[in-house]
Amino acid sequence: MVRLPLTPADVERGERLGALLRRARGSRSMLSVALDAGISPETLRKIESGRVATPSFSTIAAVAGVLHLSLDAVWAEVEPPRAASLPQVAS
Repeated sequence: MVRLPLTPADVERGERLGALLRRARGSRSMLSVALDAGISPETLRKIESGRVATPSFSTIAAVAGVLHLSLDAVWAEVEPPRAASLPQVAS
């Protein structure tokens, strides 16, 4: 399988995701959060540091669940609104 190179937008999105998860984790250890989510601590460390800019949906859903974050809240913070670039619909 060939992976396409990440765009600058992908990298920024990964950095925002990592920052959100670090804030939500607070004082909890990376080890306990990772184990509760069923992922390796190394995977969580890479996501939080932005080294994995496009983690799988199931990984993010598992971590978000452990941190009591709704996926809507994660998406709202990670993906900025694109209202300016959306086509306008005539009514």
